[in-house]
Amino acid sequence: MKRTEIDMLNGGICGKLLMFALPLAFTGMLQQLFNAADVAVVGRFVGENAMAAVGSNSAVIGLLVNGFIGIALGANVVISNFTGQGDSESVSKCVHTSVLFSIIGGIFITLIGEKYAPDILELMSVPEEVFPMSLAYLRIYLLGMPVIFLYNFESAIFRSQGDTRTPLFCLVISGIANVLLNLLFVCVVGMDADGVALATVISNFISSALLFFLLCRREYPIRITLSDIKIHGDVLKKIVRIGLPAGLQSMVFSLSNMCIQSAVNSLGSEVMAASSAAFNIEILAYYLINSFGQGCTTFVGQNYGAGQLERCRKITKRSLIIDVAVTLAASLIILLFGTPLLKIFNDNPAIAELGMVRLKYILTWEFVNAVMEIMSGAMRGYGYSLVPAVLTFAGVCGIRIAWVYTVFAENSSFDSLMMVYPVSWIVTAAALVIAYLLYIRKLRKRVEI
Repeated sequence: MKRTEIDMLNGGICGKLLMFALPLAFTGMLQQLFNAADVAVVGRFVGENAMAAVGSNSAVIGLLVNGFIGIALGANVVISNFTGQGDSESVSKCVHTSVLFSIIGGIFITLIGEKYAPDILELMSVPEEVFPMSLAYLRIYLLGMPVIFLYNFESAIFRSQGDTRTPLFCLVISGIANVLLNLLFVCVVGMDADGVALATVISNFISSALLFFLLCRREYPIRITLSDIKIHGDVLKKIVRIGLPAGLQSMVFSLSNMCIQSAVNSLGSEVMAASSAAFNIEILAYYLINSFGQGCTTFVGQNYGAGQLERCRKITKRSLIIDVAVTLAASLIILLFGTPLLKIFNDNPAIAELGMVRLKYILTWEFVNAVMEIMSGAMRGYGYSLVPAVLTFAGVCGIRIAWVYTVFAENSSFDSLMMVYPVSWIVTAAALVIAYLLYIRKLRKRVEI
């Protein structure tokens, strides 16, 4: 076993889960910090409208990217299952299928997105003064979808083997390039939102190229051989069966956030800028939550493949305890330093004050989101991916959309809009806990029979 890989089938759980999750969390945090650099650079050197233009695209981009991240999670689960079974040939098939599928999918999303980009932004009620920069940013960002999707599938391949450090290493290199290119295009060349979008595309190309290079030099069965890159229908069906519901579940969050972003846009550019800045801070806590959810998925996936059901249950319990504890600690720290962090993006006191409104509503209840991630992650590890997706769609998307058109419509304030986050989390978390317990009971009966 490589030093960067983790033995998930034997020994202690908590220490190995932390070894897996923390580099993955740092990867997400660094990625978001580099994305936040886009907002900070235009906020400092261009103005509030450019800052709002970048922020107004976050929900749209999240919808597209999160959908394929979820499908990539399907590849993670399938490769983990085959690894637990010791089926190296199927692992290799899955690796090569994932690479080609991600590139084809990325090209498809680019073509569709470019065609409907203006309509999407109009649907989200982007203000007229922000619209041209928002459209330029989105069009350029869409060009990078093939390499963004490729990076996420490549990362899933490494994660399936317990290696979360290699993607982190590649992201550090590309992220530094992103910040430097931001400053070059905005401060030297004189570009605005389109400059930071171009910098993001180039940096994503660097990270995906680095991971591809490393996969070509790994040992069988995860080594990429160019002549073997093709779609294997049997493993693609498995990836889609697990990954598509997970992708839809991720897209549900983004879809509901698009609806909320549209409501935010209706409150003016100052609220848009504040919400964008707060989002780039609060998301750091989410990456901690998500890393343990993905850790639970991968650990359960390998152990379920190996037939170690009791160990799967232990993994879920320990993941839940650690994730909730870490989330509470991270949320408290961010809230304590929220105002100075918000002022990094823009020194307008009104923007910092509005940003704190969002941070308080979300971070106070973020631990409930951790429960949702672990329950969903565990069920995906078992290959039981559809039910969490359906419950999340009803509990998150349904409640948030209904809230915007009822509660917010009656009281169009930033506070009333932000209340929808804890409400939707609590309802969905309760439903997912019940679904998980019922599934485990059913699984136990099946094994006993």
